[in-house]
Amino acid sequence: MTQQPTLRLSLPSKGRLMDDSLDFLAECGLSVQKLNPRQYQAKMPALPELTILFQRPGDIVVSVRQGSVDFGITGIDVLEEKRGDNGEIIVLHDELGYGGCALMLAVPEAWTEVTDIPSLKKYTASLKRPLRVATKFPVLTERFLNMQNIPHALIAAEGTLETAPTIGYADIISDLVSSGQTLQDNRLRALPDGVIQASQAALIANRKALQTNPQALEMARRLLEYIEAHLRAKENLLVIANMRGRSPEAIASKLFAQTSIGGLQGPTISPIVTRESNQDWHSVTVVVSRKRLPQAIAELRNIGGSGIIVSPVTYIFEEEPPRYNAMLAALKGQS
Repeated sequence: MTQQPTLRLSLPSKGRLMDDSLDFLAECGLSVQKLNPRQYQAKMPALPELTILFQRPGDIVVSVRQGSVDFGITGIDVLEEKRGDNGEIIVLHDELGYGGCALMLAVPEAWTEVTDIPSLKKYTASLKRPLRVATKFPVLTERFLNMQNIPHALIAAEGTLETAPTIGYADIISDLVSSGQTLQDNRLRALPDGVIQASQAALIANRKALQTNPQALEMARRLLEYIEAHLRAKENLLVIANMRGRSPEAIASKLFAQTSIGGLQGPTISPIVTRESNQDWHSVTVVVSRKRLPQAIAELRNIGGSGIIVSPVTYIFEEEPPRYNAMLAALKGQS
């Protein structure tokens, strides 16, 4: 009997965040198949009991908060803007590794005397009126400006923020910045200490669903297991080399004397059957950090490694995903 979907995961419905989310999930082995390109619903063959929905990033936060959706992937920026204070949202993973940007204050390039927050406060005082700030993130922006003791008036904006200072209905803007090119094109400049909220994609869940629905709790574990195993593997490579030595223990001692080729817990070493007897050849397999690959290759060669093969790693599974254990601790803390 086919298991019917009982849980819901919402993904961004358009734009780069949607594309990156679908690509990321596919890399994790969780490919999404749309039932109809015009419908905002899909399925995930690897987890058939999970229904995939597509919503705007802000709506994802609201849906998870209200409990109409169990899980969601959205940006930390909209999460912090719309999560509320009722504690119904729990963050399962806040570093999915894509969608990077930051909510920042940006001022006109013509304001040469304003280079940071202290000089902005001084300039605001000279205006003898509140600073007019255009933003789509009133909650986060209000909180930041209050903490900085900057008198201000927020101006809601639905369209392009970057034109607000030029048109004249705002003095500065609070907006998302990634490369900064759009700001430059509109003669604006982000303040280096004006970062209101750093952001990237995050996996969130409804707290009550995890506390009351065993299927939701198990789904959280499975999602985190796939994601964490992939993210860990993404930073590592599998290196296999042939090496001569009288025993696996003798070869291991050479490996442990190096800094980059010790493996996760240790190397895997097995005999190689050669055409000639008494050759004492072994195959050595180690997991190496991608960043340390050149050093690892050099170290293997220095201790006699040859025929070195390097392969990508799809997953590295732990006994239990660390973030799953952190989630359980968070649930117990507010149960």
